[in-house]
Amino acid sequence: MSDVPIVRPLPVSGFPEWLPEVRIVEQRWLDTIRATFERYGFSSVETPSVEALDVLTAKGETSQEVYTLRRLQADADDDSARLGLHFDLTVPFARYVAAHFNELVFPFKRYQMQRVWRGERPQEGRFREFTQCDIDVINVDRVPLHFDAELPRIVHEVLGTLGVPPWTLNINNRKVLQGFYEGLGIGDPLAVIRIADKMDKIGPDGVANLLGAQAGLDADQVRACLDLAAIRATGSGVVDEVRRLGVKSDLLAEGLDELAEVLGDLADLPTGSVVADLSIARGLDYYTGTVYEAKFVDWPDFGSICSGGRYENLAGSFIRRSLPGVGISIGLTRIFAKLLAEGLLPTGPGSPADVLVVVPAAERRAAALATATALRARGLKVETYHQPDKLAKQVRYAARKGIGFVWFPPFDEGREHEVKNMATGDQTAADPAAWHPTSS
Repeated sequence: MSDVPIVRPLPVSGFPEWLPEVRIVEQRWLDTIRATFERYGFSSVETPSVEALDVLTAKGETSQEVYTLRRLQADADDDSARLGLHFDLTVPFARYVAAHFNELVFPFKRYQMQRVWRGERPQEGRFREFTQCDIDVINVDRVPLHFDAELPRIVHEVLGTLGVPPWTLNINNRKVLQGFYEGLGIGDPLAVIRIADKMDKIGPDGVANLLGAQAGLDADQVRACLDLAAIRATGSGVVDEVRRLGVKSDLLAEGLDELAEVLGDLADLPTGSVVADLSIARGLDYYTGTVYEAKFVDWPDFGSICSGGRYENLAGSFIRRSLPGVGISIGLTRIFAKLLAEGLLPTGPGSPADVLVVVPAAERRAAALATATALRARGLKVETYHQPDKLAKQVRYAARKGIGFVWFPPFDEGREHEVKNMATGDQTAADPAAWHPTSS
């Protein structure tokens, strides 16, 4: 035995990895999401995993989430790199648009499906590395409000096609929040928004305490903020409920009009799938209008599975042009891991192959390889067994990997090819030039 110490082969906490039969399902999900995004005319882009730290921190208080990069052998005082892994896809997208401004056609509709990294404590639904699937529309000077409704409609189609369990998309508008707080005479509405965004984590009492202790609100202001956050409504009824609170401001009126218009555009979706929820704040500072958060119906304490919103000038940190946008992100890994943990995600086969071609004997390996080549040329996914084992062992190998058909090339010259359907057990003669799985 070697004296080299054994390192325990454990994955790092918060960095999920799947077995092949799970990964194959995840890939199908990605294909479904990609196809849906493209049906609506969104183009794919991919940005580097690494961005300069001044890019990642250009908007909002995000530095505590960023993984920085540093060479293992770097000097202790070497901080010249100033690089970090991106913590979302929106900020890199804004940088991308600014960098390629003269080459893009606006309004620019992009989708981006990549891994992101966040330095936070792993727990259910929270990972250090995960995949997001984002769609955004960005334009020069103005993005029409109807895009604020198109994006959740696309998400509704995606999640419905994937068979995700019941969920609700909650919509609010940051102008409603900021305008309401201004109408209350609050001097720093953004600070209150950041506190209100903690509602799911610490509840109304916790938010009330922070509003008094950190934001300096009096008891009446705190009560009004909690009353606003308690409003849930479908359709334009949300406007009347807010107005009953008796707070007025021009920004509040503008936000209510926008919220009502977006809800009206989504009124044809199934009842209860879209709800105005005025507790939704989205803590990132770059959101300025419509904001989204989708949550599972059956697991209300589980984190949001989709989120996003409108930003007026995120790219303005990188270019002197007004480039507003609106985007929404599907938390693929969060959804996928939850369904897997709940036993609600049927796994796929352990191999993508349609067919396993057996090797009857060493001298027949060339014939087996030729058969596999002929089948692949017709678009089939084919694996050739790796050595001339007993046929029963080769068939068991196909069964363990979930390969649907086993192909037996002629054992002797002049004999027929045969194929075995692993689901039914039927074994019949077949022609590599004409056979298809649907024919067996």
